[in-house]
Amino acid sequence: MDERTHGQGNAGPDPFGVLGLPRRFGLSDSEIESAFLARLAGAHPDLAGESSSMDAAALTEARATLADPERRAGALLALLGGASASEDRSLPDGFLMEMMELREAVEEEIGSGGPGARARWEAFAEARRAGHIGRVAELFEAAEASNLRPELLAAVRLELNAWRYTERLIEQLDPEYDPARADFAG
Repeated sequence: MDERTHGQGNAGPDPFGVLGLPRRFGLSDSEIESAFLARLAGAHPDLAGESSSMDAAALTEARATLADPERRAGALLALLGGASASEDRSLPDGFLMEMMELREAVEEEIGSGGPGARARWEAFAEARRAGHIGRVAELFEAAEASNLRPELLAAVRLELNAWRYTERLIEQLDPEYDPARADFAG
């Protein structure tokens, strides 16, 4: 079995393997970029020949996956044997009610045109994203230290499911968000 697909079933290539990086959540942007550039240079037909096993599209996709912390977490979880979002849609208790109330508050404040409303909510959402990243990092460390206990992998999935709602909020707060689909006025 090829290192790029090992352990992922039908989920696609292993982005960590494609770039030759260790399977860990805590990769820096510079580690990802350095690995990408090194592999890209090595895959160039002038150096590797026409039979190069890596192509620029696969390398670029691996870089895009690992550069996005949410996508990196999902890829790592799949490689470690955790459930995908389609297999486990669970959310923390009371989370949906919290999100409904939050969205009402956002819509009301932005809709009333209060000064700085959008910037305050963007800062709130970015801080919430940072919280998700921190919790996911801690959960991955605990899972790896415990020989991948299933309940810790399930906790990662739960956090990723909640994180997706925060990402959606950030998308909708963008002033360039398509007004035909926008949930918030203004």
